[in-house]
Amino acid sequence: MESGIKFTLEKVVTNEMTARNMASGTLDVFATPSMIALIEETAWKSVAQELEEGMGTVGISLNVEHVAPTPVGMKVKCETELVKVDGRKLDFKVEVYDECDLIGKGTHSRFIVKNDKFQVKANGKLGKA
Repeated sequence: MESGIKFTLEKVVTNEMTARNMASGTLDVFATPSMIALIEETAWKSVAQELEEGMGTVGISLNVEHVAPTPVGMKVKCETELVKVDGRKLDFKVEVYDECDLIGKGTHSRFIVKNDKFQVKANGKLGKA
């Protein structure tokens, strides 16, 4: 896989995506957790076709600013660009816009994993809790 992969996803802000409903605040605006979910979805989908069968990616870090509010009913668009590939680590530049402004920006890193092995490792914690 090489850097330079770009991808865009668009969604319309619904009541389920608001700060009030995500428990991240009391206002009916696009919530930061919803923006983070959109960023992660855009990033993993951008590289999914480049991976071998049975492989996936997991988010490992985010450094994002949420710089402007967006009301319910407005469209939001996330753009990711794969800027660095370091072995199995993937680094993305991310920007999120609504119909008027840039509303979020930053970086996101993901790690390539073998899906089955990763799930088994995660499930192994159930016996230790």
